[in-house]
Amino acid sequence: MIKITSQLLDEVTAKAKVSPRLRMNHNFHPELSDPVQRLLNALEPWAYIRPHKHVTKEECFVLLRGTVLAVVFNDDGSIRDHCLLNAASGNLAVEFEENSYHTLASLESGSAIYEIKEGPFVPHTEGSSAPWAPCEGTPEARGFLTGLFASLGIAPPIA
Repeated sequence: MIKITSQLLDEVTAKAKVSPRLRMNHNFHPELSDPVQRLLNALEPWAYIRPHKHVTKEECFVLLRGTVLAVVFNDDGSIRDHCLLNAASGNLAVEFEENSYHTLASLESGSAIYEIKEGPFVPHTEGSSAPWAPCEGTPEARGFLTGLFASLGIAPPIA
């Protein structure tokens, strides 16, 4: 039996806090080739996941703690829909349909989600990443998130 405990969330969060990417995965699937990918994803404020899409896969995110913004985009980069995941709002999970650009952004330190998607794992490439969004690790990435928060009327995280 796999158990998701507060202690495990704390351990993964501690790793995310010192990661240059400000996020950390903890895989429950033993191989990247497994047909179902199941993992924890700890996200700290200002972690940047470049908007991307999975052409033939849905992807589900269940909030375990914290506050996470989920956004789905049209192909031109305009926002199609968004959801602020947190216990207070009652919004606890989202599922992105296949072939839709999407991203997540943490608004609270210690945020963690449970992610489920069809395998095998395929790294994001230029072909699956949004051409209108900056690459991860660039100065433009923070500006992209700042603009995203502003366009949705959401105060950016303090960090």
